[in-house]
Amino acid sequence: MSGNTEQALEVLREVWGARGQSAEDVEEACGTTKSCQRMTDVGFDGLAEETEVAKVMASVFGRKLIRLQCYEGIDTNQALYEWDYARQMLHIRALSEHQLAGDEAVDKLFGPKFLLERPLLEAVRAGDQAVLLIDEIDRADDEFEAFLLEVLSDFQISIPEIGTVTAQSPPLVVLTSNRTRELHDALKRRCLYHWIGYPDAEREAEIVLIREPGVSAALARKVVAAVHRLRELDLAKPPGVAETIDWARTLDFLGETDLHAGNARDTLGAVVKDRDDLEVVRENLEEITSGA
Repeated sequence: MSGNTEQALEVLREVWGARGQSAEDVEEACGTTKSCQRMTDVGFDGLAEETEVAKVMASVFGRKLIRLQCYEGIDTNQALYEWDYARQMLHIRALSEHQLAGDEAVDKLFGPKFLLERPLLEAVRAGDQAVLLIDEIDRADDEFEAFLLEVLSDFQISIPEIGTVTAQSPPLVVLTSNRTRELHDALKRRCLYHWIGYPDAEREAEIVLIREPGVSAALARKVVAAVHRLRELDLAKPPGVAETIDWARTLDFLGETDLHAGNARDTLGAVVKDRDDLEVVRENLEEITSGA
Protein backbone atom coordinates (compact mmCIF):
# COMPACT_ATOMS: atom_id res chain seq x y z
CA MET A 1 0.00 0.00 0.00
CA SER A 2 1.44 3.38 -0.97
CA GLY A 3 2.25 6.14 1.49
CA ASN A 4 -0.47 8.33 -0.03
CA THR A 5 -3.07 5.61 0.52
CA GLU A 6 -1.99 5.10 4.13
CA GLN A 7 -2.27 8.83 4.73
CA ALA A 8 -5.69 8.88 3.09
CA LEU A 9 -6.90 6.02 5.27
CA GLU A 10 -5.81 7.92 8.36
CA VAL A 11 -7.99 10.80 7.20
CA LEU A 12 -10.75 8.27 6.53
CA ARG A 13 -10.80 7.20 10.17
CA GLU A 14 -11.45 10.80 11.22
CA VAL A 15 -13.94 11.67 8.48
CA TRP A 16 -15.99 8.46 8.80
CA GLY A 17 -16.03 8.64 12.57
CA ALA A 18 -17.21 12.25 12.44
CA ARG A 19 -20.10 11.18 10.21
CA GLY A 20 -21.25 8.70 12.80
CA GLN A 21 -20.14 5.42 11.29
CA SER A 22 -17.49 2.83 12.11
CA ALA A 23 -14.33 3.39 10.07
CA GLU A 24 -12.69 -0.03 10.16
CA ASP A 25 -14.83 -1.88 7.60
CA VAL A 26 -15.00 0.97 5.11
CA GLU A 27 -11.30 1.72 5.62
CA GLU A 28 -10.50 -1.77 4.37
CA ALA A 29 -12.80 -1.42 1.36
CA CYS A 30 -11.35 1.97 0.38
CA GLY A 31 -7.75 0.89 0.73
CA THR A 32 -8.04 -2.31 -1.27
CA THR A 33 -10.18 -0.68 -3.96
CA LYS A 34 -7.62 2.05 -4.60
CA SER A 35 -4.58 -0.19 -4.36
CA CYS A 36 -5.95 -2.97 -6.59
CA GLN A 37 -7.79 -0.67 -9.05
CA ARG A 38 -10.89 -2.86 -8.72
CA MET A 39 -14.55 -2.05 -8.31
CA THR A 40 -16.03 -2.53 -4.85
CA ASP A 41 -19.44 -4.14 -4.38
CA VAL A 42 -20.69 -3.08 -0.95
CA GLY A 43 -23.50 -4.98 0.73
CA PHE A 44 -25.32 -3.45 3.69
CA ASP A 45 -27.29 -4.58 6.68
CA GLY A 46 -28.97 -1.35 7.70
CA LEU A 47 -26.26 1.30 7.37
CA ALA A 48 -27.72 4.77 7.89
CA GLU A 49 -26.73 5.99 4.43
CA GLU A 50 -25.34 3.66 1.79
CA THR A 51 -23.95 6.55 -0.22
CA GLU A 52 -21.73 7.50 2.71
CA VAL A 53 -19.13 4.94 1.59
CA ALA A 54 -18.64 6.67 -1.76
CA LYS A 55 -18.89 10.14 -0.19
CA VAL A 56 -16.12 9.36 2.25
CA MET A 57 -13.94 7.83 -0.48
CA ALA A 58 -14.38 10.96 -2.61
CA SER A 59 -13.58 13.17 0.37
CA VAL A 60 -10.53 11.16 1.43
CA PHE A 61 -9.00 10.84 -2.02
CA GLY A 62 -9.96 14.35 -3.15
CA ARG A 63 -12.13 13.21 -6.05
CA LYS A 64 -15.47 14.24 -7.51
CA LEU A 65 -18.43 12.04 -6.55
CA ILE A 66 -20.59 10.97 -9.50
CA ARG A 67 -23.73 9.00 -8.73
CA LEU A 68 -25.74 6.70 -10.97
CA GLN A 69 -29.00 5.79 -9.21
CA CYS A 70 -30.35 2.52 -10.59
CA TYR A 71 -34.05 1.75 -10.74
CA GLU A 72 -36.40 -0.59 -12.55
CA GLY A 73 -36.55 0.35 -16.22
CA ILE A 74 -33.35 2.42 -16.37
CA ASP A 75 -31.89 2.36 -19.89
CA THR A 76 -28.52 3.06 -21.46
CA ASN A 77 -29.36 6.61 -22.53
CA GLN A 78 -30.11 7.62 -18.95
CA ALA A 79 -26.77 6.19 -17.86
CA LEU A 80 -24.53 7.27 -20.76
CA TYR A 81 -25.62 10.39 -22.61
CA GLU A 82 -28.54 12.05 -24.36
CA TRP A 83 -28.91 14.75 -26.94
CA ASP A 84 -30.42 18.08 -25.91
CA TYR A 85 -33.33 17.93 -28.33
CA ALA A 86 -34.99 21.12 -27.08
CA ARG A 87 -31.80 23.09 -27.62
CA GLN A 88 -31.29 21.46 -31.02
CA MET A 89 -34.79 22.54 -32.10
CA LEU A 90 -34.13 26.11 -31.00
CA HIS A 91 -30.86 26.08 -32.93
CA ILE A 92 -32.60 24.79 -36.08
CA ARG A 93 -35.21 27.55 -35.87
CA ALA A 94 -32.46 30.13 -35.59
CA LEU A 95 -30.76 28.94 -38.79
CA SER A 96 -31.65 30.32 -42.20
CA GLU A 97 -32.91 28.09 -45.02
CA HIS A 98 -29.54 28.37 -46.74
CA GLN A 99 -27.66 27.27 -43.61
CA LEU A 100 -29.96 24.29 -43.11
CA ALA A 101 -29.17 22.99 -46.60
CA GLY A 102 -25.52 22.32 -45.74
CA ASP A 103 -24.16 19.18 -44.09
CA GLU A 104 -22.17 21.30 -41.65
CA ALA A 105 -25.36 22.43 -39.91
CA VAL A 106 -26.42 18.85 -39.31
CA ASP A 107 -22.95 17.90 -38.03
CA LYS A 108 -23.01 20.76 -35.53
CA LEU A 109 -26.39 19.63 -34.22
CA PHE A 110 -24.76 16.41 -33.02
CA GLY A 111 -21.60 17.91 -31.61
CA PRO A 112 -20.30 18.33 -28.06
CA LYS A 113 -22.31 21.54 -27.64
CA PHE A 114 -25.60 19.61 -27.65
CA LEU A 115 -24.43 16.52 -25.75
CA LEU A 116 -25.88 15.94 -22.28
CA GLU A 117 -23.50 13.92 -20.14
CA ARG A 118 -25.03 11.28 -17.91
CA PRO A 119 -23.15 9.66 -15.01
CA LEU A 120 -21.21 6.98 -16.90
CA LEU A 121 -19.90 9.32 -19.58
CA GLU A 122 -19.08 11.95 -16.96
CA ALA A 123 -17.14 9.37 -14.92
CA VAL A 124 -15.20 8.06 -17.93
CA ARG A 125 -14.19 11.59 -18.89
CA ALA A 126 -13.22 12.43 -15.32
CA GLY A 127 -11.15 9.23 -15.01
CA ASP A 128 -9.09 8.99 -11.84
CA GLN A 129 -10.44 12.33 -10.65
CA ALA A 130 -13.80 10.74 -9.83
CA VAL A 131 -15.49 8.20 -7.60
CA LEU A 132 -18.39 6.60 -9.47
CA LEU A 133 -21.21 5.40 -7.20
CA ILE A 134 -23.57 2.92 -8.89
CA ASP A 135 -26.30 2.84 -6.30
CA GLU A 136 -28.72 -0.08 -5.83
CA ILE A 137 -27.50 -2.01 -8.86
CA ASP A 138 -29.88 -4.86 -7.98
CA ARG A 139 -32.87 -2.68 -8.91
CA ALA A 140 -31.79 -2.57 -12.57
CA ASP A 141 -32.62 -5.47 -14.90
CA ASP A 142 -30.25 -8.16 -16.17
CA GLU A 143 -29.76 -6.45 -19.55
CA PHE A 144 -28.64 -3.21 -17.94
CA GLU A 145 -26.28 -5.09 -15.63
CA ALA A 146 -24.69 -6.78 -18.67
CA PHE A 147 -24.33 -3.42 -20.42
CA LEU A 148 -22.80 -1.91 -17.30
CA LEU A 149 -20.29 -4.75 -17.06
CA GLU A 150 -19.16 -4.11 -20.65
CA VAL A 151 -18.68 -0.38 -20.08
CA LEU A 152 -16.82 -0.81 -16.79
CA SER A 153 -14.52 -3.48 -18.25
CA ASP A 154 -12.93 -1.06 -20.74
CA PHE A 155 -13.95 2.33 -19.35
CA GLN A 156 -14.65 3.59 -22.83
CA ILE A 157 -17.82 4.84 -24.50
CA SER A 158 -18.43 5.09 -28.23
CA ILE A 159 -20.51 8.03 -29.44
CA PRO A 160 -21.16 7.54 -33.20
CA GLU A 161 -21.47 11.26 -33.95
CA ILE A 162 -18.35 12.27 -31.99
CA GLY A 163 -16.05 9.29 -31.47
CA THR A 164 -14.80 7.11 -28.65
CA VAL A 165 -14.23 8.53 -25.18
CA THR A 166 -11.72 6.55 -23.11
CA ALA A 167 -10.61 7.05 -19.53
CA GLN A 168 -6.82 7.42 -19.33
CA SER A 169 -7.02 6.12 -15.76
CA PRO A 170 -10.25 4.52 -14.49
CA PRO A 171 -12.30 6.11 -11.71
CA LEU A 172 -12.88 4.37 -8.41
CA VAL A 173 -16.19 2.52 -8.68
CA VAL A 174 -18.49 1.61 -5.80
CA LEU A 175 -21.58 -0.54 -6.37
CA THR A 176 -24.20 -0.91 -3.66
CA SER A 177 -26.85 -3.61 -3.46
CA ASN A 178 -29.90 -4.18 -1.26
CA ARG A 179 -30.04 -7.87 -2.22
CA THR A 180 -33.45 -7.64 -3.89
CA ARG A 181 -32.00 -10.05 -6.46
CA GLU A 182 -28.75 -11.92 -6.98
CA LEU A 183 -26.07 -10.16 -9.03
CA HIS A 184 -24.45 -12.07 -11.89
CA ASP A 185 -21.19 -13.87 -11.20
CA ALA A 186 -19.45 -12.03 -14.05
CA LEU A 187 -20.01 -8.72 -12.29
CA LYS A 188 -19.10 -10.04 -8.85
CA ARG A 189 -15.85 -11.52 -10.18
CA ARG A 190 -14.72 -8.04 -11.16
CA CYS A 191 -15.51 -6.58 -7.75
CA LEU A 192 -13.99 -6.63 -4.31
CA TYR A 193 -17.02 -7.67 -2.27
CA HIS A 194 -17.43 -6.02 1.11
CA TRP A 195 -20.18 -6.42 3.69
CA ILE A 196 -21.08 -3.83 6.33
CA GLY A 197 -23.37 -5.20 9.02
CA TYR A 198 -25.22 -3.66 11.92
CA PRO A 199 -23.01 -1.94 14.51
CA ASP A 200 -23.07 -3.18 18.10
CA ALA A 201 -25.37 -1.43 20.58
CA GLU A 202 -22.70 0.86 21.99
CA ARG A 203 -21.56 2.05 18.59
CA GLU A 204 -25.12 2.48 17.33
CA ALA A 205 -25.95 4.69 20.32
CA GLU A 206 -22.89 6.81 19.49
CA ILE A 207 -24.12 7.13 15.91
CA VAL A 208 -27.55 8.29 17.10
CA LEU A 209 -25.98 10.93 19.36
CA ILE A 210 -23.69 12.18 16.57
CA ARG A 211 -26.58 12.47 14.10
CA GLU A 212 -29.05 13.80 16.68
CA PRO A 213 -27.05 15.63 19.37
CA GLY A 214 -30.24 16.92 21.00
CA VAL A 215 -31.32 13.40 22.00
CA SER A 216 -30.37 12.39 25.55
CA ALA A 217 -27.87 9.57 25.94
CA ALA A 218 -30.35 7.61 28.07
CA LEU A 219 -33.08 7.77 25.42
CA ALA A 220 -30.59 6.86 22.68
CA ARG A 221 -29.50 3.74 24.56
CA LYS A 222 -33.10 2.65 25.18
CA VAL A 223 -34.09 3.14 21.56
CA VAL A 224 -31.05 1.19 20.38
CA ALA A 225 -31.81 -1.65 22.81
CA ALA A 226 -35.39 -1.84 21.51
CA VAL A 227 -34.23 -1.81 17.89
CA HIS A 228 -31.81 -4.66 18.57
CA ARG A 229 -34.75 -6.68 19.96
CA LEU A 230 -36.76 -5.84 16.84
CA ARG A 231 -33.99 -7.26 14.67
CA GLU A 232 -34.28 -10.55 16.52
CA LEU A 233 -37.89 -10.91 15.35
CA ASP A 234 -38.83 -12.51 12.04
CA LEU A 235 -39.54 -9.24 10.21
CA ALA A 236 -39.79 -8.69 6.46
CA LYS A 237 -37.88 -5.41 6.81
CA PRO A 238 -35.71 -5.28 9.93
CA PRO A 239 -34.96 -1.69 10.97
CA GLY A 240 -31.60 -0.27 10.01
CA VAL A 241 -29.53 2.43 11.65
CA ALA A 242 -31.48 5.07 9.74
CA GLU A 243 -34.70 3.89 11.42
CA THR A 244 -32.99 3.93 14.82
CA ILE A 245 -32.06 7.57 14.27
CA ASP A 246 -35.57 8.43 13.04
CA TRP A 247 -37.19 6.78 16.06
CA ALA A 248 -34.95 8.60 18.53
CA ARG A 249 -35.54 11.89 16.69
CA THR A 250 -39.32 11.39 16.72
CA LEU A 251 -39.45 10.60 20.43
CA ASP A 252 -37.26 13.58 21.23
CA PHE A 253 -39.46 15.86 19.09
CA LEU A 254 -42.49 14.72 21.10
CA GLY A 255 -40.69 15.62 24.32
CA GLU A 256 -40.25 12.00 25.44
CA THR A 257 -37.29 11.19 27.67
CA ASP A 258 -38.06 7.49 28.13
CA LEU A 259 -39.19 4.60 25.92
CA HIS A 260 -42.15 2.49 26.98
CA ALA A 261 -44.93 0.51 25.32
CA GLY A 262 -47.24 3.54 25.15
CA ASN A 263 -45.03 5.99 23.28
CA ALA A 264 -43.44 3.15 21.29
CA ARG A 265 -46.88 2.18 19.95
CA ASP A 266 -47.55 5.81 18.95
CA THR A 267 -44.25 6.16 17.09
CA LEU A 268 -43.81 2.72 15.49
CA GLY A 269 -44.17 4.27 12.05
CA ALA A 270 -40.69 5.74 12.45
CA VAL A 271 -39.04 2.36 12.82
CA VAL A 272 -41.31 -0.28 11.26
CA LYS A 273 -42.07 0.09 7.56
CA ASP A 274 -44.16 -2.96 6.71
CA ARG A 275 -47.82 -3.67 7.54
CA ASP A 276 -47.30 -7.31 8.53
CA ASP A 277 -44.26 -6.32 10.58
CA LEU A 278 -46.40 -3.81 12.47
CA GLU A 279 -48.72 -6.59 13.60
CA VAL A 280 -45.81 -8.73 14.76
CA VAL A 281 -44.21 -5.86 16.65
CA ARG A 282 -47.45 -4.76 18.34
CA GLU A 283 -47.93 -8.27 19.67
CA ASN A 284 -44.44 -8.19 21.24
CA LEU A 285 -44.28 -4.51 22.23
CA GLU A 286 -44.11 -5.06 26.00
CA GLU A 287 -41.20 -7.45 25.62
CA ILE A 288 -39.44 -5.16 23.13
CA THR A 289 -39.60 -2.12 25.39
CA SER A 290 -39.16 -3.85 28.74
CA GLY A 291 -35.76 -3.02 30.12
CA ALA A 292 -35.00 -0.88 27.07
